[in-house]
Amino acid sequence: MPFWRWFYKYYFRVQSDGWEHIPPKNPVLLVGSHNGGMATPDMIMAMYDWFRHFGTHRPTYGLMHPHVWKINPSFAQLAEKTGAIVAHPKMAIAALESNASVLVYPGGAQDVFRPHSQRNKINFAGRKGFIKLALKYKVPIIPIISTGAHDTLIVLADFYEQAKQLHRWGMPWLFNLDPQVFPIYLGLPWGIAIGPLPNIPLPVPIRLRVCPPIWFEKYDSQSGSQPSRDRNYVNSCYELVVKKMQQQLDQLVAETDSCISKVDRNSYFIT
Repeated sequence: MPFWRWFYKYYFRVQSDGWEHIPPKNPVLLVGSHNGGMATPDMIMAMYDWFRHFGTHRPTYGLMHPHVWKINPSFAQLAEKTGAIVAHPKMAIAALESNASVLVYPGGAQDVFRPHSQRNKINFAGRKGFIKLALKYKVPIIPIISTGAHDTLIVLADFYEQAKQLHRWGMPWLFNLDPQVFPIYLGLPWGIAIGPLPNIPLPVPIRLRVCPPIWFEKYDSQSGSQPSRDRNYVNSCYELVVKKMQQQLDQLVAETDSCISKVDRNSYFIT
């Protein structure tokens, strides 16, 4: 915690709000939009913030891509210390059944390496497993949105389809792992990087916001009703979550831009 506190307070200068939306006792499913390349500073800062507010007696686990343990084991070990576990349905189920909360970023690699021009767009890449999990275990979804983390590196474009064709012609994948994305980005320590390489995030301020819980009309019940297996209902719940999170992210971006504009004007007059 002291290690991550330094990054929280001095490196990313995190501002967060909305923690009153977390129910006082019961487990929740925290759902976020991923940013910032493999370093994912918003995820780690959110995990740190959770323990800063609730202490270690109320555990939560963050689902992290399995590739991180293979590509950057040192970083993975650090993330484990703030609750990171392998992103797999069985791990999420085990966490909820132990009465812990779970933090998930459904967009995965497609979200975390989306082009910089799409930095303020929710992108879950059509993944709906988190919806089924919430319906099955009758937990609310608590959206976590953020700004700033996607500026810790600048993703110019994604050339995965072209890279996949080269792979078919014989080009091996780095670490022998299908990366699912193949970005070109500007950032540390490479300057310009080709492919989903680990990065050192730039010291950009991050704003986190915990949003009001999203409850669904139907949940799985012991009587036999299983909305989690109803494809149409799962799709409608997914669209609802994406819509609400996009609205909340648009509002946070507008607030952030307004604050920056005020600072710029004040600086101008002081000068």
